[in-house]
Amino acid sequence: MTDPTTARPHAIVVLGATGFTGRLVAEYLARTVGASIPWAIAGRSAAKLAEVRRGLVAIDPDCEAVAVLEADVGDRASLDRLAASTRVLLTTVGPYARYGEAVVRACVEQGTDYVDITGEPAFVKEIVERYHDAAKAKGLRIVSCCGFDSIPHDLGVLYTVMQLPEGLPVSIEGMVRAKGGVSGGTWHSAINAMRDLRGGLKAGRLPSEPLPGGRRVRASKVGLHYDRKRGAWLAPLPTIDPWIVLRSARGLDRYGPDFRYGHFAEVRSTVTLVGGAVGIAGVAALAQFGPTREWLLGRINPGEGPSEEVRAKGWFTVTFKARAGDRDITTQVSGGEAGYAETSKMVAESALCLALDRDKLPEHTGVVTTAMGMGEALIVRLQKAGISFKVLEG
Repeated sequence: MTDPTTARPHAIVVLGATGFTGRLVAEYLARTVGASIPWAIAGRSAAKLAEVRRGLVAIDPDCEAVAVLEADVGDRASLDRLAASTRVLLTTVGPYARYGEAVVRACVEQGTDYVDITGEPAFVKEIVERYHDAAKAKGLRIVSCCGFDSIPHDLGVLYTVMQLPEGLPVSIEGMVRAKGGVSGGTWHSAINAMRDLRGGLKAGRLPSEPLPGGRRVRASKVGLHYDRKRGAWLAPLPTIDPWIVLRSARGLDRYGPDFRYGHFAEVRSTVTLVGGAVGIAGVAALAQFGPTREWLLGRINPGEGPSEEVRAKGWFTVTFKARAGDRDITTQVSGGEAGYAETSKMVAESALCLALDRDKLPEHTGVVTTAMGMGEALIVRLQKAGISFKVLEG
């Protein structure tokens, strides 16, 4: 059956291209695809978008062909026009709890695939509840968390599972280390996510009862512990990442009859462990109250971000220890600075995967995870783009 979206003028539209991460995404596309496919940048200000395009032309003169589209997340008609013009809409406009739902709505109504870089649990839970059935009925893929939250973890677990024998119980621990900077957009998203901490992850907790056929998918109950082999503390990370991994496990039979996952920060110093815990707890507490939340939000402007020098020195690793029956393996996903350099790459490759690799994608549609909606096709793309997926032991 012919895909009607192939007749649309754009393969991908980057909404929020004038923001810090949005500009990095546009620059990545300029370097990797140039004008070999039709794509566009979008936002509220035509003047700022024209400035971004001048930067893209400096990377590749053919990017003069990149279209500039005005759209405002507060203007329903403009979002509908934008979504109807493209096969895939990539949005970096956050916080998503405030600005994301209108973009998802437009994509579902206009029959457009969607990717974002949110890490906000309440937002993702909301779009699953509101839009999964409608998106599935249209054969769409609405895919949140296509940056460092949660691609290395979600696809890293998928990669690990694919190395294991089928039909056995699987237990995996993911251990995260990273160095990098923080942008204003991420800071604002994090503060707003912490505001919803009481209800976000708890309300979004996946059912623990067996799936059809008796399959079980559960979060690990292992808490803070010291791993002597790694010489590090492993501290549970209450981020959206384990929720995404478990949602993928519920949707994919390949994860086995009984799947468990634990998600940890790997911390080599006891001092760092204690200091980080105190700092995060303090920020989370301040985010619960209006005046102190506004003070936190004022610390960094939304358009600010780490310098190119800081990004160049950044890195991340996510190491997975897995067991299936009597088989033990260790795998790792690694790359450069996670929050911006690699996040912009991950979400851009996600959009390219949806736009160009449709014949290679899994059958899962609706509001799906990267493992469910793109799977091995996206792993291959990311490997070619320089993000490492490898087996360390086993």
